Amino acid sequence: MGLFDWIKSQFIDIIEWLDDSGDTIVYRFDRYGNEIKYGAKLIVRPSQVAVFVSEGEIADVLGPGTYELETKNLPILTDLQHWDHGFASPFKAEIYFVSTKRFTNLKWGTRHPIIINDARFGPVRIRAFGTFEIRVVDPVKFIKEIVGTDGYFTTDEIKDQLANLIVTKLPQVVANSGISIVELAKHYDTLSKKIQKLLEPYFEEYGLKLEKLLIENLSLPKEVEKALDERSSMSVIGDMEEFLRYKSAEGIAKGGSASEMVGLGAGMYAAKEMFQSPPPLPKEQFYIAKDGKPEGPFDKTFLLKLIKDGILTSDTLVWQEGMKDWQKAGEVIGDLFKKVPPKLDEDKE
Repeated sequence: MGLFDWIKSQFIDIIEWLDDSGDTIVYRFDRYGNEIKYGAKLIVRPSQVAVFVSEGEIADVLGPGTYELETKNLPILTDLQHWDHGFASPFKAEIYFVSTKRFTNLKWGTRHPIIINDARFGPVRIRAFGTFEIRVVDPVKFIKEIVGTDGYFTTDEIKDQLANLIVTKLPQVVANSGISIVELAKHYDTLSKKIQKLLEPYFEEYGLKLEKLLIENLSLPKEVEKALDERSSMSVIGDMEEFLRYKSAEGIAKGGSASEMVGLGAGMYAAKEMFQSPPPLPKEQFYIAKDGKPEGPFDKTFLLKLIKDGILTSDTLVWQEGMKDWQKAGEVIGDLFKKVPPKLDEDKE
């Protein structure tokens, strides 16, 4: 190799972009005066695209590979520069490297509560947040619509705009789903896919693809959560009725005061009745005589329980409002005794 060839070889450029940032989408290769040597080597790595811009106009786009920059590799740029018979070094052009990898774990969320019209509870304010993933699928459109002349474009410069798109579509999807707010947590995956499909055309306008969208949490205001907790508590009170009746009967069998047993659940029943509309019709009430003292009053449902447990017999004296004297239970509520099967005679077995 002669001296001239050796000197000439020192000016052969190697144009490449080694990205270690993890969040850079577009990088403009810096050249003094944008001059590139004839025969310069261009290295485009996997998940990269090189876009040539000449005098503000996008020219050639080269995908992954290694190129020697000559007229045959840059046909559009050659035409723009009117290089009919090749070109001499140097030539001017800007080279933008565009990363086409998937950018993950981008955050989205509501800055302020958004109103959802719930079928059961009416208008409700909720907050939501999650993550999404994007990829550049049209580098030319992305540079034209978003990047412009920015020589160093990162996800931070666009993620807020994309996150706002997600938030604007969230109320529409949740409202149209017909899913109650109390059941939203079971449908995060379904709602995420619906929002993603709805947003795809908007991302395509930027030259992007929305690869994935995840809803991680939908939360209600504290006052709504408190109301739901109270509603659940009332459901529990309804389930305790049979338990309280059983405990009262058990207390009488052990010699305790029936009035004390019933008093144990009086507050619970009163609270439950406050939330019932309209109030239930009054039930027929009876007192029973036990150890020479009146116990009660009890309704017929509870008296039937006492009969089954052997606590109330047909000879037990009972009384209700309107009766002049105490009478035997068999004479007053004999219909209840007919509902209880007689005891088996073991001697006949």
